[in-house]
Amino acid sequence: MENNISHGDWQKLASEDADTLLEQVVRYIVDKAGGSLTAESMARLSAEQLTLWGYYILRDELMDGGFIQLIHNGYGPFFFKNPFAKMMKTWNLADLGKLINRANKLDAVYGQEIVKECTDEEFMALFERFPDFDNLDDEFVENEEMFTNRIADYVREHWELFVTSSETDKPTD
Repeated sequence: MENNISHGDWQKLASEDADTLLEQVVRYIVDKAGGSLTAESMARLSAEQLTLWGYYILRDELMDGGFIQLIHNGYGPFFFKNPFAKMMKTWNLADLGKLINRANKLDAVYGQEIVKECTDEEFMALFERFPDFDNLDDEFVENEEMFTNRIADYVREHWELFVTSSETDKPTD
């Protein structure tokens, strides 16, 4: 996706389903950041763009392997040491923010053990060793569609925070 999205292209994109909309906007954000999430690339993005990219990562990790996978893959600090949960509350997703905060408390207790390098077999054993995450994982999976739809609605309502529109293609008053 190019650096700017025309107003016309945005109008078409905004009418897409939540998954398609978020995938395209996140692709725009990733391209803007240079393709990877680093300190340098994060400086190119707004808090809203980082949060949306973060949600996309969170959703992928939790749907694939839950909070244990998210923590093991090194994403814990991004979600637990930054204002991600607070942003979710700002985006009218207080329930997701509370879920993140509950996971943060478990990460404080078990995180050091979960992030250790391990074999695939040892990784799979983490799920048995730390069942406290099960209910949080289930809660996310049960609510993922609602969370994603509400985030897509927020992006539609505040699109200017996520994409840069071409000035020449904006509608005139």
